[in-house]
Amino acid sequence: MSINKLSIIIPVYNEARTIHQILDLLRELTLVNNIEKEIIIVNDCSTDESVEVIQSYAARHPQMGVRLLQHSVNKGKGAALHTGIREATGEYVVIQDADLEYDPEEYNLLLKPVLRGFADVVYGSRFMGGNPHRILFFWHSIGNAVLTFLSNMFTDLNLTDIETCYKLFRRDIIQGLKLEENRFGFEPEVTAKVSRVPNVRIYEVGISYYGRTYAEGKKIGWRDGFRAIYCIVKYGLFR
Repeated sequence: MSINKLSIIIPVYNEARTIHQILDLLRELTLVNNIEKEIIIVNDCSTDESVEVIQSYAARHPQMGVRLLQHSVNKGKGAALHTGIREATGEYVVIQDADLEYDPEEYNLLLKPVLRGFADVVYGSRFMGGNPHRILFFWHSIGNAVLTFLSNMFTDLNLTDIETCYKLFRRDIIQGLKLEENRFGFEPEVTAKVSRVPNVRIYEVGISYYGRTYAEGKKIGWRDGFRAIYCIVKYGLFR
């Protein structure tokens, strides 16, 4: 399959310390088959200097064509993704966090089953394959395994990591979903809804994970885990 453009959606909330490093990685990245990169950043009403950093970077590197969209109030990561997805124009859309937990070089791993004509949706799993994985929190890994297990029960998929950031979607599929969750409930919601797309082909590939601690800026907490369980049941039972 031929792809001309990949839309990269980056939700941002108080990531002034790292966003320029992610943009550096994207600037240096060469996608397989020289696929064009469309970079869409959605600032979710940051209270630090994220906007200034992004605007300064975009001015220094106009060839990247960075698009900055802004929320006037903080709505959550899911809401930022909704905004970016609506504006995407590439044949495929990938999600990129603004921190340094994931390596954009691995977009080419996500694209491989698409370019070979096998996949419409690809998840990047932190828990399969032999790629580097930072050792962090035991109970987080147990929580993630429980959420993935519960999600799989309702979707009848056999994913290993529904909470991964790296999700690649065919644009018409992701734009065709009615997404509602404004925070971290986005992950189980989009998984439930994409699993019901007729004849959708979902693949999973192993990726690296350079996780952050809370001291380093990690934001997801136990409340988000309970919300995820609620979303799994809500979108799994009530269609």
